[in-house]
Parts: sequence; C-alpha cells; structure tokens
Amino acid sequence: MSNLSLAYIFKQQQLLVDEQFQLPRIESIASDLVVQSGDQVIARDLLDDEIIPDGLQLVPLRQLLQIWNVQQFEQASRAIQLLEWRRNHKFCSHCGHKTEVHRTEYAMVCPACGYHQYPRVNPCVITVITRGEDEILLAKNAKNTRGMYGLIAGFVEVGETLEEAVRRETEEEVGLQVKNIQYLASQPWPFPSNLMIAFKAEYASGELCLQPEEISDADFFKFDQLPEIPFKGSIAHAMIMHVIHGTPAADDTKAWL
Repeated sequence: MSNLSLAYIFKQQQLLVDEQFQLPRIESIASDLVVQSGDQVIARDLLDDEIIPDGLQLVPLRQLLQIWNVQQFEQASRAIQLLEWRRNHKFCSHCGHKTEVHRTEYAMVCPACGYHQYPRVNPCVITVITRGEDEILLAKNAKNTRGMYGLIAGFVEVGETLEEAVRRETEEEVGLQVKNIQYLASQPWPFPSNLMIAFKAEYASGELCLQPEEISDADFFKFDQLPEIPFKGSIAHAMIMHVIHGTPAADDTKAWL
C-alpha cells in the first residue's frame, strides 16, 4: 500500500488540484487533519509563503461543485469545515487555556479544565415556493451583483422548529405566508459551515413586500420563463428542477452530476 495520502489542501475557499481537477497525493505530517481514518485522506491549510508545485492549481471550491460528483464534494466539504473548526478553537472558550487535539475524536480538548470543543454546523432552511400549477417564487439576494435568482433561505433560530423557520424567513424576506410545508433533502454547504435543509411549500396568502437589506427583487415566474438560477450541483438547482420537472431533489445514489 502506498504511504502517500490523498490530500485536501486549502487556501481559504480554494483547493489545490491538478489540471484534471484531481487531488494530489502527498506524504502526511503530524499536523495534518485526518478526514477519513483508514483511507489515507488528510487535510491541511496551505501557508501563505508556500509555493504551489508545478502541475497544481488553486481552484475555488464552488467551481469544483460543478465538476465533481456528490461524494467528492461532500468529502471536500467535510475537510474544509474540520480545518476551520480546528483553526477557530485553538483556545478553550471556558478558561482561555490553549487546547490540544484529541487523539481519536474530532475534539479540541482543554488540558486545564477538561472542556471538549466539538465541530458544529449551522442549520439553514431553504424553501422552494410554488403558486398554482406553473409558478415558482424566485428572489435575488441584495448582495448578489449578478442577475441570478435563487430561493428563500435563512438560519434556524434557537428554540425554533424547521417549519417555523420556513414560515418566518418567508414572511420576513418577501412578506408572504406559505402552507403545506414538506421536507425534500439536505446538503452540507461549507461556506463556511452550514447544513442546508430543503423544503417545498405552497403560496397561501399575502402580497410581495421585500426586506431590502436581504432581497433586491422577487417575483413568481412561470416554469418556462425562468431568469438565471443557481448552478447545477447546488441544492437550490435540484429543488427548482424537482418542482418543474419532477426530478429527485436528492439522489440516494449520490450521482447528481
């Protein structure tokens, strides 16, 4: 068996790959983070003064989402989130002492007070809302400088059910009430460490009233007259295709692309 490990090497939200967008194999070092035990898969950060080897390039992770299959992207998502968690928990949040990496678990342990800090994900709801038989609500994020329209989404608040989050986010962002909320699928979203939980719902009542700091434009579009929508590989794209064409919002075979 080769002593080289498959390596996820990141510089912020960019990943080091070869010209065919494949990961390099390198010798592991003690500071590497083991992504998948037993399979020689590691992750590390690329230091600012490190030289990129010939034949390799840094590619934005979002771009790879459109190239890789679901399994590859989910493993990359796991790697970048674990690196960020380790980077952000170098000190104990209880007593301030420097932490140590647990030998067998994903945990940063305080040797002074014994507190364990584990990785966390931020749950977000994303909802595809239909009206009648052939209309879908699409909204343009206020921070989006492109012409792309997406779906209503937002973080789940403390003490809130997922369905309550769907109703609240929809009313806050576009002023509408929804009904018949149903779960569709989920997708890890490492920007920076979210879990996108997908729902579909039907328009119930209300007039469009936009939250200007979040939404710059929104409307119900006919299925055959859509504006630019999120790229294939994103859960938003799969949700839109699900309501229009009846395709699965999540593929259990992990072969969306």
